[in-house]
Amino acid sequence: MIRKLSYDQYRDKVREVYDGPQGALLSTASMLSLHIPLGERLFRKGKFDLSTVRRVLDVGSGAGQIAQHLLKYAPADASISCFDLSAEMLRRADQRLKSQRPHFIAGDLSCLPFADGAFDCVTCGYVLEHLPSAHDGLNEIARVLMPGGRVFLLTTEDSISGAWTSRLWRCRTYNRDELLKACDEVGLHLVKDLWFTAVHKAFRAGGICVELQKAR
Repeated sequence: MIRKLSYDQYRDKVREVYDGPQGALLSTASMLSLHIPLGERLFRKGKFDLSTVRRVLDVGSGAGQIAQHLLKYAPADASISCFDLSAEMLRRADQRLKSQRPHFIAGDLSCLPFADGAFDCVTCGYVLEHLPSAHDGLNEIARVLMPGGRVFLLTTEDSISGAWTSRLWRCRTYNRDELLKACDEVGLHLVKDLWFTAVHKAFRAGGICVELQKAR
């Protein structure tokens, strides 16, 4: 399991998975699992409001699944930075998004190459479950977020669907209460739970999806 690996092993393992055939199929898998259309609905309906963001960091951009919504629903003059450990995934995202707006940066969530308070919004979809320590990633997100800034966080949950995701993508799952406690410890506090559908809420079939805010 990735959660038992050192950081060097984790980086190699993630690149092995996402630089290869599985990574090439990521956007298709996200569409088939309905995460792309259901995620789009969250932003379109303003359940996570993007209308006032100015500087957005999309952590773990992958094939650009969340970035495509940022391009559509964030202000036209908002800065969008797409960040991923896999340079190959960023290349795929660039080809898929077909936009000059995003800045693509390859690197590790555990040591983000940005100044403190550089962003007023961070989106992070299905990334934390790959890290050896969620605390390290959350701490870096909190560091680069300005006071009062918001986070859209999506990660795997201890559930039947989460177990399937964990096996397919070779990652871990999270207990909701433990994850939110880890968020609180770095100064990221729950604003609200976000649910894709009533089925997602009833059966936890879609992962943990929350809006967080950094203390002002």
